[in-house]
Amino acid sequence: MALPRVLVLTSTLPARAGDGTPAFVEDLSRELGREFDVRVLAPAVPGGAARERLTETVEVVRYRYFPSRWEDLADGAILENVRARRSRAAQVPFLLGGLATALRREVRDFRPDAMHAFWIIPQGMVARRTMADVPTVVTTLGGDLYALDNGPARAAKARVVRAAAAVTVMNADMRERVLALGADPETTHVIPMGARFVQVDHDDRQVSKPATWKHPVHLLAVGRLVEKKGFDVLLEALRLSRARLDLTIVGDGPERARLEALAEGLPVTFRGQLSRVELDEVLSRAGIAVFPSRRASTGDQDGLPVAMLEAMGAGCAVVASDLPGLNEAIEPGRSGVLVPEGDAAALARSLEVLAEDQELRASLGAAARVRSRAYSVEAVGEGYRQLFRRILG
Repeated sequence: MALPRVLVLTSTLPARAGDGTPAFVEDLSRELGREFDVRVLAPAVPGGAARERLTETVEVVRYRYFPSRWEDLADGAILENVRARRSRAAQVPFLLGGLATALRREVRDFRPDAMHAFWIIPQGMVARRTMADVPTVVTTLGGDLYALDNGPARAAKARVVRAAAAVTVMNADMRERVLALGADPETTHVIPMGARFVQVDHDDRQVSKPATWKHPVHLLAVGRLVEKKGFDVLLEALRLSRARLDLTIVGDGPERARLEALAEGLPVTFRGQLSRVELDEVLSRAGIAVFPSRRASTGDQDGLPVAMLEAMGAGCAVVASDLPGLNEAIEPGRSGVLVPEGDAAALARSLEVLAEDQELRASLGAAARVRSRAYSVEAVGEGYRQLFRRILG
């Protein structure tokens, strides 16, 4: 008996295993593949195969949309890429046209029973305009919902969420925003992206001793080097802190040069993009994981970073900004510490307390590890499989 077919539309997908690109779409597609025949449609990126099979039931197809010499709009986050180099805006209409053409082809050849569009804009918008008769689940991770907020963008988003078979969001605040656009409350769900967890050696984290000159506590920050991640706030807090700390920053992005300049004279190491195996090794050494997210000047902000969930799953003591999504995953004082967004002094004080209190670090890390299981890719995958079962009826 043939499996029901789901066509996944995304603009973020690793070109190859371990290239540092967030893998949440790939992970969720693999989970859907336990019950459905899944095809993932993504734009071409440098180094990405035109066609590849992830599992027996999950295939990836990449579509071309621009001359290969300049085709880099989807290599990372689209909005950030355009802000980093304005000339990339010329690729946007070609990306939309390429997606529409590829979508028509895949609907004809693959004949999906349902679609899963990641991001309201552009994937959800193109799906609605091109193949409105295929029931579509639209997932927004925050950037399109928070940042694209002018009149025309809001109107486009409203049309997408009203037509969707279901909408999923990362946190309760995002759900309220989607409902304000006209989405159906009965079919709008908070289902965050799932995280993959590894077992680590907690002795490496020095949870048994406070920070000293000889043995500082290791801080870890993971994410794109962009404004909304708040890494400049973390560097200021590190400069203010009197505790013995060192910091590893994992990730890359347009703000790297500025952040490296701000980190001059501080015990900070920039590791750039890491593979999953390399990130697991870094997580195993981290005593405290810090996620100083904030609202960017564009209005963009994190919904619920998968990297934070992974740090919780690894048993790190987590310090994060008190923002929607982050403050839903962390129980303050039990499974992590919340600080006001953008407040470097408050962040410095929290780091000082954790650096000196090894028992508190250990208890927060243990509770975070338990708390994280609700956000595992397996648990989240089952939630999405149930959603598609209902839609396919």
